[in-house]
Amino acid sequence: MTHSTETPTQADIWAATADLATLRHKLLDLFCQLAYQEGDFVLASGLRSTYYINKTQVTLHPQGALAVGRLLFPLLPADTEAVAGLTLGADPIVTAVSVVSVYENRPIPALIIRKEAKGYGTKAYIEGPTLPEGTKIVVLEDVVTTGQSALKAVNRLKDAGYIVEQVIGLVDRKQGGAELYQSVGLKFEALFGIEEVQQRYRELLV
Repeated sequence: MTHSTETPTQADIWAATADLATLRHKLLDLFCQLAYQEGDFVLASGLRSTYYINKTQVTLHPQGALAVGRLLFPLLPADTEAVAGLTLGADPIVTAVSVVSVYENRPIPALIIRKEAKGYGTKAYIEGPTLPEGTKIVVLEDVVTTGQSALKAVNRLKDAGYIVEQVIGLVDRKQGGAELYQSVGLKFEALFGIEEVQQRYRELLV
C-alpha cells in the first residue's frame, strides 16, 4: 500500500492534533498499511519469518514520526535524562521523542549508538551530546525480536558510565526479547504486540 504525497490539509494532520488514544489507533493503522508485509523473510536476527515489518515506512513518515514521538514520550520514567538506540532503526525514534520532549517543556537529548566504532575522528561508539556519567537513559527500539540489538545499545551505554534500566519498543514480535531483557534486569514495554498488529491488518483487508 502507498500513501498520498499531496500536501495535507490542516484537518488531515492527525499526528499533531489527535488525543493519545486516537493517535495510537492511527499509528497502528499506519503500521498495517505501510509497514506490515506477509511472505517469506529472513530477519536481521537470522530467523526466518512469514511476516516482516518495514518499520522505517512509519518512523520516517512525517505523521508516523510525530505520532511515535508523542506516544513514546509519556512512557518514559519521570527521571529519564536521555533516550538512545542502536543505529539505524532507532535513529528516527530517538530523534522524534527528543523533539516532542521540547514541546512538552521537558527537553530530553537523544543519543545514537553505532554498531561499530567510528573509523575516524573520535572513533566513538556513541553519537550525540556529551552527558555526565550516571545519566539515566532509556533505550528505544523499533521492532523487538530476540532483543539483541537493544541489548547491544544498553551495554555500550553502561560501558560509557550511563545508567540504563528500561527498553521501550514500538512492536514486540514476542520471540524472546522481553525474556532476554528480564534476564538481565531490564524493564521492557512495547507500544504494540505483534498479535494486535496482525489482527488489525486482517481487519483492514476486509
